Formats: sequence, structure tokens, C-alpha cells
Amino acid sequence: MAMFEYEFMQRAFWAGAFIGVIAPVLGIYLMLRRQVLMADTLSHVSLAGVALGSVLQWNPAATGFAVAILGGLLIEQLRRAYRTYSEVPVAITMTSGLALAVVLMSFSTNLNKSFSSYLFGSIVAVSKVQLWMIGGVAAAGIIYFILLKRPLYNLTFDEETAQISGGRVRWLSFSLAMLTGMTVASAMPVVGVLLVSSLMVLPASLALRLARGFTAALVMAVLLGLTGIFSGLTASYYMDTPPGGTISLILLLFLLIGISAQKARAFLTKRSARVLQRERL
Repeated sequence: MAMFEYEFMQRAFWAGAFIGVIAPVLGIYLMLRRQVLMADTLSHVSLAGVALGSVLQWNPAATGFAVAILGGLLIEQLRRAYRTYSEVPVAITMTSGLALAVVLMSFSTNLNKSFSSYLFGSIVAVSKVQLWMIGGVAAAGIIYFILLKRPLYNLTFDEETAQISGGRVRWLSFSLAMLTGMTVASAMPVVGVLLVSSLMVLPASLALRLARGFTAALVMAVLLGLTGIFSGLTASYYMDTPPGGTISLILLLFLLIGISAQKARAFLTKRSARVLQRERL
């Protein structure tokens, strides 16, 4: 294809492949733990880190990466302080991150010029350094989920039982929060800050609805994520649209089609059962 003649498109597809593997898997765990808004919150926190890097004349991607990790640790720490009110840590972190981002952006004219690329993603924004960073996060995430599959499974479905049985619940929770921050920050160049959570939420939502088991849900989420990212990047190139929004709309279309197909199948099954029952009578 003609678009692969350009190096920036090659980097974009490689970055999309890395993100498409790790983000949906992480989304499955976050949804089952009722922490799905963490990704959206950390994307806003990461934006504050980008603004901080621009003000201090540091690498915005690196500062956004570091601040997103710190934000994930902060959410996990606050979650333990507000056990009864699970939504409070997310609200505190999100509002604080947004406030800090707005204030810092007022001090930097350089950030304002490229602000749309951070918000909505840009195919040409993926540099070689960022690609290596995204690949490193994906590799670390894959190793993390493979080595800790059983403890994470227990933590996800019953945290109290996992703690009683001697599992290192606190360490696992903080490490999962750190990985979430790393994934959110690394996905920014492709889908942007405002839509990064869609890569975790939409594939995982459909996979959990259609799959019959946990492992099947993980595999289905990854396949949906990769298909949505590759389709979105291709459409974005030829239609000259923001990649983040294009990818999110395609994933949303997958979700709507999947839900509609499932309901149609359930309706036809019930109708067939009624017909058979009438024939027997």
C-alpha cells in the first residue's frame, strides 16, 4: 500500500500494534475491578505532565509519562483512604490534573501550537523515541500479565480473599496502577489524551459481553483493539481525519454491531424455542 512508503506511517502502525495488544488487556482488568475511569483520569493527568515539560523546556512526552505513573500511584493510595467511596479518588485526581494542566498551559505558547496533537492524536507525532517507549511499555506489560496471571486473576475477582490467602495485594494494586499510567502516556501520540481510554474501554466492553471465559475475553479484546487501530489509522490517512477520533468511532461501531448482533441472536433463539414449543403442543 502507498501509505507504507512513508516512514511516519510505518511508525504509526507499529505504535498502534503495541498499544493494541496491551491496552485492551489492561482494560479487561480495569473493568472487572470497577476502575474503568482510571484510564480517562490518568489521560488528563498525563496532559498536565506534558504541559509541565513544555514549561520547563523538558521532553513533554517524558514528563507526561512520569506524571501519569505518579497519578496512578496517587489514585491507588487515595482508593485505600476512601474505601467506601470508590469514585472519590478518581474525581480528586482528575480535577487536580485538569486544573494543573490548564494553569501550566497558560504559561507555554509552544504547547498551544501543538495542543491538538496531544488532545486528539497525530499520525506524524510518533517519533522513533516514542515508538521505542511504546514498545518497551508493551513488552513490559506482556511479561507482567504472563508472570502474574494467577495473582492478578484472584485480585481482580476477589481482592479480600486474595489478601486473606496471603497474596501481595497492595503490591499488585500499585503495580497495576503504574502500568495503567505507563500505557495511557504511551498511547497519547496515536489517539490523544481525550480518547486514550477508548482503547481500553471499548474493546474490553464488547469482549466481556461476547466471550464465554476470561481467557477468551482477553484474546477477543486484543483482536478487536488491533482491528480498530489498524482500520482507524488507514481511514485517518486517506480521509485526513484525526486518528484518535477515527479509531474511537470504529471501535464504537464494533461495539454497537456486536451488541445488536447479540440481541438479534437472543431474539431469534427465543422465537425458535417458542415455535418448537407450539409444534410439540
